[in-house]
Amino acid sequence: MSGATSRSDAAGGAPATAEGGKLKRAITGPLLYGFIVGDTLGAGIYTLVGTMAADVGGVIWLPLVIALVVALLTAGTYAELITKYPHAGGAARYADRAFGKPYLSFLVGFLMMASGITTAAALANAFAGDYLSVLLPLPAVPTALVFIAILMLINLWGVRESLSANLVASFIEVTGLVIVIFCAAVLLGSGGGDPARVLEFAPDVAPLQGAFAASVVAFFSFLGFEAAANMAEEVRNPSKVYPRALFGALSTAAVVYLLIALGAVTVVPPADLAKSTGPLLDVVAASGVGIPPWIFSLIALVAISNGALLFMVMASRVAFGLADTGLLPSPFARVLPKRRTPWVSILVIGGATMVLSIFGDVGTLAETTVLLLLLVFISANVSVLMLKKDKVEHAHFTVPRVVPVLAILASIVLLTQQNGIVWLGAAGYVVVGTILFFAARGSRKRAAERRAESSG
Repeated sequence: MSGATSRSDAAGGAPATAEGGKLKRAITGPLLYGFIVGDTLGAGIYTLVGTMAADVGGVIWLPLVIALVVALLTAGTYAELITKYPHAGGAARYADRAFGKPYLSFLVGFLMMASGITTAAALANAFAGDYLSVLLPLPAVPTALVFIAILMLINLWGVRESLSANLVASFIEVTGLVIVIFCAAVLLGSGGGDPARVLEFAPDVAPLQGAFAASVVAFFSFLGFEAAANMAEEVRNPSKVYPRALFGALSTAAVVYLLIALGAVTVVPPADLAKSTGPLLDVVAASGVGIPPWIFSLIALVAISNGALLFMVMASRVAFGLADTGLLPSPFARVLPKRRTPWVSILVIGGATMVLSIFGDVGTLAETTVLLLLLVFISANVSVLMLKKDKVEHAHFTVPRVVPVLAILASIVLLTQQNGIVWLGAAGYVVVGTILFFAARGSRKRAAERRAESSG
């Protein structure tokens, strides 16, 4: 823990206290834990097990372990930064405080916001895909758009209501994963399945190459803890609550994911998983337990919905934080008088998600999300090193310097696994963000000049 003299938050000008802020502090420890668990145990594991099997065969537990290590390293960094500076805005705030460069702060925040939009768009497309077709054969694009509109309304309703809905959805999606684990255990206990597959690599891919390639996809399954950074201003007693919720949620996800990985390849041959768009549904069906496909499809849809909602909540809070620091136009910081939710940010984020869902596909959008967040994580890890000497008046979580250093190295390794198309998409985001930044700065400058003229 550290504590010393107070210092104003460079990003927002407010004292760096644990309880200051403009948003309502309505998030308790259980709600935050549920937020992170729900965001982590979401659509990633429901849809991407097959993709990992294509790269590593039955050893899908290995990329999950690699991804977990990277996630835990960066989670330690976030735990220190969030408890030290508990304000909305996340990594953008930390970059602003560490470097004092408005463009860099904006770009970090914009990439974080873009990752939320990209993920929500990917999940909206996943929602309108194969799992839904088991229940209702609806057209994909209109279904995705209506889905996003409903999530926008929930987000506008209020953060406590959004996260309360998240708790219910998290319970349902975890139940679905428990069902998969149970079905695999029943088959294995009856003498079925093939446990030896968990040590068999894909025959046509070099083991090390496949493991690192699959770790990019696996990392998408662990995303969620960084979203909670943007909820810090709405968490009660964040210095104590956040680290417990964060590491508890990641531990929960790790145990569940590893059991899923071991069970899936034991029940279904990796080559079959690699061809499936609903791999966990195939595991349940192959186990012979007799659970109706529509029940598991419904659970998977709840998981996808939950993840999409939480990423849209995160993106809207990033936009609010950027506006609150003057890096986005001031309307993005407007909140509803009674609900205290950033309504302009919510509407803009929702509209952008709708547009992207029309033109993107699930796989490319998921990989783009990972690349964007790895860049954000590198920024956060450099920031925590720069801010080690910065003292605040309240106690907070700390990590040794070696943790962010290792996190930076691990992130760079994962970045080397990304393909050219994904890098091109990320570059497009940077270009768009740069244009918006300078347009917003020009607008603010003109507004300042008009105020100066009127006062003169």
